[in-house]
Amino acid sequence: MTDYFEVHERDGAARLAEVRLDSPVTTPALVTDADRADGAPEAGVARPVLSDAGTGWTTEPGVPEGDESRLTVLPARGFPAGTPEDVQDAFAPEYPTVEFPSAAVVSAGTVADHGTDAYVLSGAQGLVGHARAFVDAMIRVRETIPPDAGLYLPGVATPANVATVAYAGVDLVDADRAVVRGTQGRYLAVDGHQFLEDLDELPCACPACQQPREEFGREECARHNVNALAAALKTVRRRIRDGRLRDYVEGQARHEQWLTATFRRLDQQYGYLEERTPILRQAEITAATEDTIRRVEIQRFAERVTSRYRNRFDNPLVLVPCSARKPYTDSQSHGRYHDAIRWRAHKVSMTSPIGCVPQELELTYPAQHYDSVVTGRWSANETEFVASVLEQYLERNDYPRVVAHVPEDYRPVCERVEERLGTEFTYTVKDHPTTTDSLGNLAGELSGELKYGKRERQHNTVRAIADYQFGERAGDALFDDLTVRGSQPGLQAHDGDGEQLAVVVRPYGTLAFTLAGARHWVESDAPTTRVEIDDFVPHGSVLAPGIVDADESIRVGDEVVFEGPSAFAVGRAEMTGPEMADSTRGIAAQVRHVDERD
Repeated sequence: MTDYFEVHERDGAARLAEVRLDSPVTTPALVTDADRADGAPEAGVARPVLSDAGTGWTTEPGVPEGDESRLTVLPARGFPAGTPEDVQDAFAPEYPTVEFPSAAVVSAGTVADHGTDAYVLSGAQGLVGHARAFVDAMIRVRETIPPDAGLYLPGVATPANVATVAYAGVDLVDADRAVVRGTQGRYLAVDGHQFLEDLDELPCACPACQQPREEFGREECARHNVNALAAALKTVRRRIRDGRLRDYVEGQARHEQWLTATFRRLDQQYGYLEERTPILRQAEITAATEDTIRRVEIQRFAERVTSRYRNRFDNPLVLVPCSARKPYTDSQSHGRYHDAIRWRAHKVSMTSPIGCVPQELELTYPAQHYDSVVTGRWSANETEFVASVLEQYLERNDYPRVVAHVPEDYRPVCERVEERLGTEFTYTVKDHPTTTDSLGNLAGELSGELKYGKRERQHNTVRAIADYQFGERAGDALFDDLTVRGSQPGLQAHDGDGEQLAVVVRPYGTLAFTLAGARHWVESDAPTTRVEIDDFVPHGSVLAPGIVDADESIRVGDEVVFEGPSAFAVGRAEMTGPEMADSTRGIAAQVRHVDERD
């Protein structure tokens, strides 16, 4: 249980949090010992908030003194990396319960919940440079300690690695490694390091570098390194606030091989990152590398399209390329495709890195929230990923035939799927998809098909979004008697009696329920994300201490129903389900509508 650490914003495993001391500290933060001399290189840059109660090897340590001005590291016996777990267990301390901000020292092999506000990972320095060991340790520690507790890695951070370290889930770092590297004559930057003797001029404008090169020695180099680390952390915090830390890490981590390996290994731990990654946000995904394909948002969208979404149209399928402008329907090219199709076929856009986007989900995150690098050539990984998604999509959905209105660089994807499924597509592009001849071919291919009407389009869109958002066949379970009002993108779902149940939220392309819709959701067969709250009536938000229990499947951004003795409400999650159940601080959800019970 923590009283002094509260998470405010999340970007995957990275968190923007507050260490609630007399003078609060915003994480990810650079911290140092409160008793360190003012002349230390980190003075004036790192927050002097740590108080180390020391190591007691010869005697059992007593309870240290502490107060709310600092984070006191409780007495423990530190072990170097590689110490056998049975040895660590034999000397494991019994941490006292204290009334001030405290941190327990743990190792990856013996980590446990000690009820402190933060945890210090001993032997962390031995993990630097070893991607597998670092990722395994981070996952084990973060999944064992409480979600509303900070994690401190001492002796690890540099300007080059701190973004990846934060991305993995670290909240607090110190400047020890940066200082040591400076005293060794290594000049650090976000793109690695250079030896001081190799520098003809100083490529930095920090205060330590504002002197002639010949007067810049190793002491000044250490101060520069700390300044560079502090600046890198400011960038990390800004990226977390914007929901764009992963975009930054994909490029910045390229400067050191172990960092590239680290975030790729994190991608392989899908469950760890998926639980912590919001299901929606307005920040754009920059698809500038092939690693984007492995992002949680991309993999989650592809998985839901191929396992939850179900086509409800009886018309042929038309495959078209994506467009630079989002949503696709706002682009000139898709406007021309529409003029040729004229509601006589079901349109699905093919794109890297998203995969396949049915027309009903073009607004749904992240289909309208990405921008990719267009070269006119697809890599082998891009071709295989999109082909795999299309193959699974066609195995799940039946169409009378498939028309591929795609340019030459999309053909290998289609041909690979044709071969795997033993089917044939009809190709209509002569030279470019938007030329008169190509569009004429597409229109001619659909000349005998019947149009589907506005009512069918709207109903299918609402139900398809529900499938994607809540689970397979949720659209039919939720909207068995459906009337749709309004127009794209703000469709409103009503029941047969005219009562509004939900509305499509334009920024995310997802459904938001009214109270009537929430009750109908609870009573239907659709998968429901529920939160049990204590005996109170929530207004505006629900705090974690008021949560009794929550579905483990809840992710940040999910639509959730709140039920308690005094209230029934609906809103949007600000924490995951496990966080709601285990946290003692923080906003668990924002409430949209609430009904007070008698």
